Amino acid sequence: MTTAVRLAEDASHPRVRVVAERRPEHSTSASAGAIWDPSYATHPDVPLWSMHTYAVLRDLETAGRPEVRLVDGVEASRREIRTPTWATNLPGFRECARAELPGGFLSGWRYRAPIVDMPAYLGYLRNRFLATGGTIEAGRFESLEQALDRSPTVINCTGIGARELVPDPAVEPIRGQLVAVRNPGVTEFFAEHTDELDEMTYLLPQGDILLLGGNADKGRDDPVPDLTVARGIIERCVAVLPEIAGAEVLGHRVGIRPQRDRIRVERVDAGRGRVVVHNYGHSGAGVSLSWGCAEAVAALALG
Repeated sequence: MTTAVRLAEDASHPRVRVVAERRPEHSTSASAGAIWDPSYATHPDVPLWSMHTYAVLRDLETAGRPEVRLVDGVEASRREIRTPTWATNLPGFRECARAELPGGFLSGWRYRAPIVDMPAYLGYLRNRFLATGGTIEAGRFESLEQALDRSPTVINCTGIGARELVPDPAVEPIRGQLVAVRNPGVTEFFAEHTDELDEMTYLLPQGDILLLGGNADKGRDDPVPDLTVARGIIERCVAVLPEIAGAEVLGHRVGIRPQRDRIRVERVDAGRGRVVVHNYGHSGAGVSLSWGCAEAVAALALG
């Protein structure tokens, strides 16, 4: 949706049509915890794309968009690690003393990050897109050739669907789950910085809701919440912040991250004057890179 908005708002671009099997509110993005953090994707342009996205989200918050909040908090590791370079120039940055960290965490840093209420934000993007005259229709393509039969320029933002559509076997599903609870008054985020693919711990305040996470099950693409996983998430989050013990559970969210060894943002000549621009493989950093990647896609599509 971000890419569609960027293209549709460019006066030099023809009419933009989004074709998707699911509506935005039923997509993987609707299940995301959506804290800005560029750690979970690989590409040389991640620093550029992530900082561009940070600036856009910051400006939306400044403009009063309720879907985006700039929140102070801590990112921490269970190992002794150096603070990532991307964090050091962010507002509110400082290193944490060991005594400031929860038990079991050995290093950490504070900064201010955008946190996005994804169900509401997707509605905002949809309305912003439709206001340009763009259209959204339900549909499914079995191949890129089918899409090219309908338009000479195709932007492939299919996420995990790229595995079959392109096809690209380098795309792997990573199943993520989180728990939404009634927020007992938490105002700062906590995010675990880890290279592991199975479990991590994070608490993301979104007003009256507090999102608890999370997990990353490689190779799983089933969307049904696992209550055993949910209990583990709650236990880990309570260990970090005991005051949330007993918070009312409001619901469970599951999404399938499109893992790839490198994000694919690339223009491909499809022959006969037709073009495909790929934009997928963002793993757990889709929101963090969304506006930067949309800018790169626009340059490729409009160039």
